[in-house]
Parts: sequence; structure tokens; C-alpha cells
Amino acid sequence: MKMKDYICSTILGVSIITQIVLTYTLWEDYYDILGLVITGYIFWGFSIIFGVLPVITFRMKGDVPERSSYIQTTKLVDKGIYAIVRHPQYLAGILWSIALVFISQHWVVDILCVPVIAATYFDSLKANKRLIEKFGEEYVEYMKRVPSLNALWGILKLLYRCFKNERVFN
Repeated sequence: MKMKDYICSTILGVSIITQIVLTYTLWEDYYDILGLVITGYIFWGFSIIFGVLPVITFRMKGDVPERSSYIQTTKLVDKGIYAIVRHPQYLAGILWSIALVFISQHWVVDILCVPVIAATYFDSLKANKRLIEKFGEEYVEYMKRVPSLNALWGILKLLYRCFKNERVFN
């Protein structure tokens, strides 16, 4: 890998770690808008869902070899959470960053959310390229059906496919 391949990951890592540290070191200085804090924890809850479900889904449906990492799938998974978004764990990182914005209510944490979202988006584009190489035309067709990071659009498309009686969950 070239150095440029690590730029997004480095920006992402530094930004999110800084957000976390600032959120919990500035905790007592936040603006005390309880509704925003609650909203932040709701986003955090969704980030946990989008972060954990892929592990379970890949283990159950991805034909992962025994004693291998859950990401070592041998077949394309397009069911469960992957029927809603192609990159749920990237989405989890974005949601976590947004959660920290609401929880901290501090301008520096707000600004750091921008590079987190941008770096995550560019990492998802790189992941698409790797997955096209791995799964070929099957992944290209999957890309047409399921959005990369937009869960709301993914839910609407999923409901439409369910309405058309497609099997999307098993």
C-alpha cells in the first residue's frame, strides 16, 4: 500500500479520537441543552446497532472460514443490515461522530465531525473498489440496489423491495 492509502484512515482516527477526548474532558463545560445530549445518545445507540449487526450478519451469512475474522467473507452478503446499507460499520463511525457533536455541544467537536464524515466517505469509496475486485459484477448489481451509507434511503428501498415481494432478509 502507498502512503496516500493511509491518509483517510489517519485523518479519521485523529479526528474521532480528538472528538472523544474533548467530549469527555469538556463535559462540564457543555451548554447543558439536555435535548441535544439525549439526541446524541440516540445517535450513539444507532451507531452501536450499525457497528455490531455486521459482525453477526457476516458470521451467519458470509461463509466465513472457521477461526477467521468476520470480515473474511467468501460470499457477498446482501441480507439483514446489508439489505439497508453496504457499509454499516462506516455509517456507525459517522453516527458516533455526530453523537459526540450533540453530547459535547462544543464547537471544536463540531468542526472535527466534518473530516470524520469526509474521510469515512472516501474510505467507503475505496472499499467499493476492493469489493468489486473481490465479487465482480455481483457487487456492482448490489451497489445499484443498496446505498452505501444512507440508511434512510436504504430503508425506503428495502420497503419497496419487500412490497415487490423480494426476499431480502433470508
